[in-house]
Amino acid sequence: MDTADDARARIDTSVAHPARRYNYWLGGKDHFAADRASGDAIAAAMPGVKLMAVENRAFMGRAVRWLADQGIRQFLDIGTGIPAPNNTHEIAQAVDPSSRVVYVDNDPIVLTHARALLTSGPGGRNAYIDGDLRDPASILGNADLAGTLDLSRPVALLLVAVLHFIREDEHPQEIIDKLTGALAPGSFLVASHATWEYLPAEAIAALTANNADGRFQARTGARFAELLSGFELVPPGVASVAYWHADDVPGPRPSAEEVACFGAVARVR
Repeated sequence: MDTADDARARIDTSVAHPARRYNYWLGGKDHFAADRASGDAIAAAMPGVKLMAVENRAFMGRAVRWLADQGIRQFLDIGTGIPAPNNTHEIAQAVDPSSRVVYVDNDPIVLTHARALLTSGPGGRNAYIDGDLRDPASILGNADLAGTLDLSRPVALLLVAVLHFIREDEHPQEIIDKLTGALAPGSFLVASHATWEYLPAEAIAALTANNADGRFQARTGARFAELLSGFELVPPGVASVAYWHADDVPGPRPSAEEVACFGAVARVR
């Protein structure tokens, strides 16, 4: 794994990065002018994007807590992002201190925060892999994963707000199937995905212009559901992240159109 100094040397602050932009929307401090400019341009066309980031983060927390309550003690979190309150290991280890978590991300600024991610409780264990979802074989074959997780026992695979950075020509279904195919019976998949399907044509045109490199792949709820069709969805199935197991969340819930992000938890068959 790269050292923190190596990672810092790879950071290009002149180009917006999804992890830093997401951190900006969440109200964090680990972002640069290019990230803020890109984030503001997206927010101008999609005013609910900051709300989407907050609700997606809350969905992840509820899903991890639900899985921990089901007895899951191992988590593989790909597309970790910059640390924020209530990271996966913090939620899981609050339920069972022996829980183990492997974080995976390909952003060098996330690597510089790896030490914070690696602060496991005394009974559990965490690891960080500098890896890319587009190369699942390298993630599954990583020695740090093998040293932390026992893939012969159930694992929760988290693909939260990361699949929309996998283009169709990069074969998202094959990536999902490769990862879940390595998991033991009783494992789960947690995924969320942003959508443009509620937006007017002019907003989509503005967002497309801001997506010049084509890295973001907007998908409909139906397409997201299709990617999960090989799994047994936990009720309520594919739903807005604002509503998935949110009955006990205080205060009124935002509309699905405002949040524009789907989430689901599924059992791996």
